[in-house]
Amino acid sequence: MGGKSRGPLTEPMFYVLMAFLHGEMCGIDVAAFVEKKTRGRVKLGPGTLYTLLNKFQDETLIEEIEVEGRKRTYRLTAKGREAYAEELERLRACLRDAEEEEGL
Repeated sequence: MGGKSRGPLTEPMFYVLMAFLHGEMCGIDVAAFVEKKTRGRVKLGPGTLYTLLNKFQDETLIEEIEVEGRKRTYRLTAKGREAYAEELERLRACLRDAEEEEGL
């Protein structure tokens, strides 16, 4: 993430950013995407979801683009796309390391 490293993303963080690769979404859409994508393995309760959305907005990984009553719609920023790509590469490196160890 350009300069200051934020460290690895948690699994829910990774999937929330992944959701935004598909376009603009509100929190309910993000939660539904994550649950469907992970086949129910990762479920985002409102507390976790909205904490992550606020954190990502503070870190400029996403930006709020529309407010309609209580519904807020967000989109991924270039910085958010970069954070997702860096985490994806880190996870791929972990898998490569694990695959090398399988032959022991």
